[in-house]
Amino acid sequence: MCPDVFEAIKNAVQSLVDDEPKSPLHVGEVMSCWLFLALCAETQVQTEAGMNSTTDPELRKALHEAVEMFKAQKEKLTTFLRSEGVPLPPTSESKPISDPNSVPLGVKLTDNELANSLRKKITMAITNCSAGSAQTIRTDVGIMWGKFLQEHITFLTTHKSLMRKRGWFKAPPPYHPPGSPNTGR
Repeated sequence: MCPDVFEAIKNAVQSLVDDEPKSPLHVGEVMSCWLFLALCAETQVQTEAGMNSTTDPELRKALHEAVEMFKAQKEKLTTFLRSEGVPLPPTSESKPISDPNSVPLGVKLTDNELANSLRKKITMAITNCSAGSAQTIRTDVGIMWGKFLQEHITFLTTHKSLMRKRGWFKAPPPYHPPGSPNTGR
């Protein structure tokens, strides 16, 4: 029997408005949030550096959107962890805006490298959001993970379209099981 989605949503909303005190975070919830905060902060800084390395307007837009997404998630997690009394991970400082044409070629990443690096980081974030969601007991934490997960999946879907359009998307070769007709797709 499948779980009733509407019943689950009703129960989740009800638990948020109940006057019952929230249980303290358990060690798995703390660890997931702490690690994800570190991931958000470092990815934000690395993506800012990427914005300083490209002149491609569509890639710059995607990198900027990713920076804003990670920055917002970092702020949400920082506020949440502070309210729960959890020490924050050390993080790097934001990068200043600089001229992409001033970056030496031996240091500058290609647009292909920047796009694929961001794709890997978003994929890692999706994995971490899913794991954090699976570990959580508290509804408010589960809802936060669900929101983060939705944001990353939505971003990645759009980003993959840009990567395919530009020929940057790296995919493994097609698999044809032994004995199946190879239709040349």
